[in-house]
Amino acid sequence: MRYPQGGGLTAERQQFREELRLKAAERFAQGEASSVIGKDLRVSVRSVQRWRQMWDEGGPRALRSQGPASLPRLSQKQFAQLEAELAKGPAAHGWEDQRWTLARIKTVIGRRFHLTYTIQGVPKLLVRNGWSCQVPARRAMERDDEAVAGWVKEVWPCAEGSRRPVEPGSSSRTKPASP
Repeated sequence: MRYPQGGGLTAERQQFREELRLKAAERFAQGEASSVIGKDLRVSVRSVQRWRQMWDEGGPRALRSQGPASLPRLSQKQFAQLEAELAKGPAAHGWEDQRWTLARIKTVIGRRFHLTYTIQGVPKLLVRNGWSCQVPARRAMERDDEAVAGWVKEVWPCAEGSRRPVEPGSSSRTKPASP
């Protein structure tokens, strides 16, 4: 299951889900039906059936949390160093323009820390550490927002014209001239 911002479950949420599975295990031992357990614990019957199969094969230990699916490969100290590198800007790393792309950040990670990340792994790393992806607004440096607002208010309504037809129309699409 995927979670927003690529962060996975928090430790509290992992604990909550583990407790649900262990409650289900107690009820498996009592011989209750999966549909009753699912309804009471407010989970799908399919989840309960999967848990029951794991419980049959490995007992209650099989239902314990396995921890996070993957641990971050960059430590907090290394990520702080990466942030410092990103703050220097792309020009300091040999790129001509001032845009950070995922491929460029991946390259910096590889050069600096000798780790290979996938393009898909870079935004997960960044979002996990509080960054957000930004898309630059394509606007001219010389743009005057006040002049644009004035033009939209004063000139555009005159240029656009009225949207209502002047003469009475017809409700028929096939015979527009019919009365």
